This record gives sequence, C-alpha cells and structure tokens, in this order.
Amino acid sequence: MGGGGSTRRVTFEADENENITVVKGVRLSDSVIDRMKEPSSPGGRQPRGSGAVNDEELKKRIAEELALERARRDSEAQKRRLKQEQMYVRDEFGKLLERERISSNEHLTRAILRERAATEEERQKAQRFARQLEEKDRELKKHDAYYKEQLARLEERSAQFYKVTTEQYQKAADEVSARFK
Repeated sequence: MGGGGSTRRVTFEADENENITVVKGVRLSDSVIDRMKEPSSPGGRQPRGSGAVNDEELKKRIAEELALERARRDSEAQKRRLKQEQMYVRDEFGKLLERERISSNEHLTRAILRERAATEEERQKAQRFARQLEEKDRELKKHDAYYKEQLARLEERSAQFYKVTTEQYQKAADEVSARFK
C-alpha cells in the first residue's frame, strides 16, 4: 500500500513569504501545509540560497505526507470494508437466528399438534369407555330387575306353598285330633 510511486505530475511554487502552495495535482490540508512550512533544522529558517536542499526536503516531506494521506485513506477504506463485513455478518446472523426461530416455532407447533391429537384420542377413548360403562350399568340394572322379579315370584310361591302346607297340616291335625278324641 503506497509503495508504488505516483505517476502524477505535481508542480509547486513558493510565494514571496516562502509559503508553499499547490498549483496542480494534489490537495493538501492546512495542517500539512503548516508542517511543510516549519523549518527542519532547530536553528530556524535556512537561507534562501539553499533552494535546492529545500526543494529536495520539500519533495521528501510531500512524499511522506502523501504516503501518510494514502495510508490514512487505505485505513479508512479498510474500516469501511470492515464495517460492511460486520453489517454483512450481523445480517447473516440475523437471518440465521430468524431461520432458527422459525424452525423452533415449527417444531413447537408440530409438538403442540401431536399433543392435541393425543389428547383428542384420549378424550375419545374416555368417551368410549364411559359408553361401555353405561351399557354395563344398564345391563346390570336389567339383570338386577330380572332377579328381583324372580325372587318375588319364588317368595310368592313359597308363601303359597307355606299356606297350603299349613292348611293341610291344620286339616290333618284336626282329623287326627277328631279321631283320637
């Protein structure tokens, strides 16, 4: 990044106060221009006669500043790509979570439907058993009524038999008593 030389042609000129301005090709911020205006030696400004050294130094500073600016732009581009990738990953996670939620909802719905079907089957079974129980109860009541009727008949017959037997006994006892009197 920033390793290749620029093929753009840039021209500079110095004004009367030794301020550097860009005439063509590259836009520089005020802070870059201020840094380029600063003298490189701690003793202050170099004399006007050493313009070749200043031009070389100036070109070197500009190249450094351009490299820094290019690195900053590359860094910003990487940050934008990273943010885009993060958004993409976040969207993919969101989609994945949504699919998982839908899948679990479908699973839950199927389980609820199975449970409802099992509950309905149990309810029908309970109704069937209740009907069978009622039928058995009716049958038992029917048998109970039949046996009560039979018992009543037997008791009536027994009472008649007892009455006849008692009458015959009384009659025989009266005959025996009349004979042996």
